[in-house]
Amino acid sequence: MQFLVTAYDGTDAGAMDRRMAVRSQHMELVKAMKQEGRYLYAAAILDDAEKMIGSVLLVDFPSREALDEWLKIEPYVTGDVWREIDVKLCKVPPLFMA
Repeated sequence: MQFLVTAYDGTDAGAMDRRMAVRSQHMELVKAMKQEGRYLYAAAILDDAEKMIGSVLLVDFPSREALDEWLKIEPYVTGDVWREIDVKLCKVPPLFMA
C-alpha cells in the first residue's frame, strides 16, 4: 500500500536545531528504506526563505499498521522534529514509478 505522509516541523525557536540534530540518523533510515523499496519519493517543505519546515513522503508499506511501526522509530518523530503528521492512502501510477 502506498501512503502520502505530510509532516510539519514544530514552529518554536528550537525546531531547526532538533531537525539538524537527528538529520543524519533520518537520512540513514531513508537510505535503508529506499533500498527496501519503502521510500518512493520525498521532498522537504520549505518556507518563503527556503528554510525546511516539514517533509512530504510517498512510502510503500504492507499496511497502515506497518507504517505506524516505522513512525515509532523515525528519528524526526523520536527527535521531536515532526509535530503534525498527516497520512493518506494514495497510489502512484506506473508511469511515474522509476
